[in-house]
Amino acid sequence: MPNNQTALYTLKRVVLLLAGSVLMAFNINTFVHAGGLIPGGFTGLTLLIQEICWRYGHFHLPFSVINYTLNAVPAAICFKFIGKKFALYSCLMIVVSGLLTDWMPAMFINFLQLHDTLLSAVFGGLLNAISISLCLYADATSGGTDFIAIFISEKYRKDAWNYIFAGNCVILILAGWLFTLDKALYSIIFQFTTTAALKALYNSYQQKTLLIITNKSDEIYALIRDVTNHGATSFDGFGNYDKAHRVMLYSVVSANDVIPLINAIKNVDPNAFINVIKTEQVNGRFYQRPKD
Repeated sequence: MPNNQTALYTLKRVVLLLAGSVLMAFNINTFVHAGGLIPGGFTGLTLLIQEICWRYGHFHLPFSVINYTLNAVPAAICFKFIGKKFALYSCLMIVVSGLLTDWMPAMFINFLQLHDTLLSAVFGGLLNAISISLCLYADATSGGTDFIAIFISEKYRKDAWNYIFAGNCVILILAGWLFTLDKALYSIIFQFTTTAALKALYNSYQQKTLLIITNKSDEIYALIRDVTNHGATSFDGFGNYDKAHRVMLYSVVSANDVIPLINAIKNVDPNAFINVIKTEQVNGRFYQRPKD
């Protein structure tokens, strides 16, 4: 990659991460605190530990100190198995969001304080999903269970967000047992909203199967290769309607490559018939863009 493109890419990653950090800290200090919610993941575990220390020990631990400690081991694993730059950019997000959570000016915190817990859960969950997706689009993560989700996605080619949601429910059950059940139930709504919105906002770790019927198979295969870095398998067929020879290309690509690829195919063969199928799991060689 040329130096100017590398610099622009680095700037893009930093800007997205800083924006995600600000949104996450703002969300914690407004929607989350207003509703008394436990978001789940390491952020929720951090808030849970803070609350336990305050209620039972009568002392306050800074959010950043707890969150940094919890993220230390997953960050080290990420650094070793996923990518060094990926881990370092993720640590930037963790450090900045932690500091902002502790030191965000009161004028921003007091800007939005809802008295309806359900509204706090729904809109807080949406804002949480946006902040996490900004990090993912920067090829980084907000830390904690996101490290685990990405590790599973890369190793097993499976969407892991539902598994993370189940693990978060365990944290929320603990919160309900220690404190009040209604806050834990509202927190489940918060986390469900985050999970659903995140799957809609960011689908890079999902795969789609394309069945493309065309009479320009060589040109379309070249598009698949150039646009997605994936291959394709050709099957000879016969069109019963017009009694003509056809070729069907079978390919599995990343979900975020589907729309650009379809647009490119339509420019080459406007009459191509394309069937897009959701793919639950892929075994075998499947190109995954490297993190570093």
